[in-house]
Amino acid sequence: MKQIFPWLASLFMTGSLFAQTLPVRELAPGVYYYAGDELQQRSANCLWVVFRDYVVAIDANYPWGALNIMQEIRKTTVKPVRFVFNTHYHHDHSFGNCVFVDSGATIVSTKETASEMKTLGQREWDQNYSGRSLEGWRREFPSLTFDRRLVFDDGEHRVELIKMGPAHTLGDAVAFLPKEKILVTGDLFVNGNPWGNNVADPHADYDRWLTVLDTLALWDVKTVVPGHGELGTTENLRQQRAYLEDMLHQVRKGIKAGKSKDELVKEIDLSKHPVYGQNKISTTRSVRAMFDKLKSKQTGVRAASR
Repeated sequence: MKQIFPWLASLFMTGSLFAQTLPVRELAPGVYYYAGDELQQRSANCLWVVFRDYVVAIDANYPWGALNIMQEIRKTTVKPVRFVFNTHYHHDHSFGNCVFVDSGATIVSTKETASEMKTLGQREWDQNYSGRSLEGWRREFPSLTFDRRLVFDDGEHRVELIKMGPAHTLGDAVAFLPKEKILVTGDLFVNGNPWGNNVADPHADYDRWLTVLDTLALWDVKTVVPGHGELGTTENLRQQRAYLEDMLHQVRKGIKAGKSKDELVKEIDLSKHPVYGQNKISTTRSVRAMFDKLKSKQTGVRAASR
């Protein structure tokens, strides 16, 4: 998150950052939600499910965040954390894996996410995207991977891990609790964050991302747990989809018209979209990243056709 902190600090000073809620809420019997804390650099949300004999946790946060999450888990159960699911490879969702492994947990992800952790994720580690010292911490990778779906079911709880990427990243996957009608999205969806979402990932696929949000919005879900921000509903999924679609349409239109990145940054207006588009700093960052990625792809297609 090194490149994020300057404008994040600006949000803190203006008071526009969303208010931190209570760190833990029980969403259903044996299902607990941990609200990430941007101010404490424990940004990613987490969910854990207490099965009969063990606990499944979703997303690991940073190491210091993972320590805090483990403390909170221990307040809800003495059962061991046996599995930790990484929704995608990004630093704020996976750097805390070592804390859970040290407690006896197995890290779970899609095969693509496991691969991304060793390439793009290693770059994030080497460049210290965490914003804090990583001395004394280490990386831990998924040892249990899946292609399309992996299910945990003990007759009392059922958690379905389902691959949805490429979208936000190549290996995106969600966790779905059909009994409780709870969906955990990772960063396919964020809610209440004034900076929108990270569209700059090298493997991001914007068109498929829109399709994924359309798909998730049709599921039988009452509560959506975003990668960051406040709990939401399928209506919030649709709001984020509208924001991303509008941005993509305007950037593509500008590129087709031969406009420069700086021109588009000045012209594109996303303020009609709740929360996300009203932050000019976020819009500027996102438009620049999307422009670069689309232009790079366009150049690659032209080179291949020669």
